[in-house]
Amino acid sequence: MTLRGAEALRAELKRLKSEARPNVIKAIAEARAHGDLSENAEYHAAREQQGFIEGRIAELESKLSNAEVIDPSQLAATDRVVFGATVQLEDQDAGGSMTYQIVGEDEADIRSGRISVTSPIARAVIGKTEGDLVDVDAPAGTRCYEIVTIRYE
Repeated sequence: MTLRGAEALRAELKRLKSEARPNVIKAIAEARAHGDLSENAEYHAAREQQGFIEGRIAELESKLSNAEVIDPSQLAATDRVVFGATVQLEDQDAGGSMTYQIVGEDEADIRSGRISVTSPIARAVIGKTEGDLVDVDAPAGTRCYEIVTIRYE
């Protein structure tokens, strides 16, 4: 994952541990104070929320411990598209251009111009150079793009 993606996951993990976990513990304690737990909907909802939070914490800790963090700005500028590169593409079929950064699955956000390394576009452009034409098999059919520029930012 990129450095930005790792920082976002660390921030979410910190928020879950410092805010969400203590809040759900308080909610469980308050629900227990109401008496009979077998018919206490607040208690069951709080326990379910606690399970979700603990599961997400474990998932984030696992991802961060196993992740290889790459800072795209520190990559040696090559003429080939690699993970972390920002690529400007020109649609050869419909015209127009778009710019995408190739990132890990957890940080992909098409609205922000970040696509997953496993997406059809990223798989098609990885290893290619500026000026290359690539065919992308998309759900709407095969599209042809030209790689206009490759940047590492």
